[in-house]
Amino acid sequence: MVSFDWTKPCAYNEPQKHRFHREARKRLQALAEELFLPRHSYSIRSNKAGVAVSGEVTLHGETLYVQVSQSAMGPGMGVLIRTCQGRQDFRGGPNHFLPLSILDDIERLAGKCHRILSRKGGRP
Repeated sequence: MVSFDWTKPCAYNEPQKHRFHREARKRLQALAEELFLPRHSYSIRSNKAGVAVSGEVTLHGETLYVQVSQSAMGPGMGVLIRTCQGRQDFRGGPNHFLPLSILDDIERLAGKCHRILSRKGGRP
């Protein structure tokens, strides 16, 4: 997968925000495929939010929740992973943060997801 500049600001830059959301959706779809998630068992949604933020793109499955955004906490906090109990669970388990750059290595990201799920005794 081609590398993407995840750190280029989306705030007040609509073309960059559009690219960010398009690429994040592609990467989360690739993650779902790498985890062998059945198509009906998850959703990928995009919330562009206001002009001052990146918004977020979320993969929400039955046991896994992964959200991508340009965090105000810095570039090391752009990918949020946590367990969940169904697609109506928006609170989930403990938050785990990874840098946005991990989206360029889907196999590694899938491995991180597996480790987080295994702590909870879950499967993707």
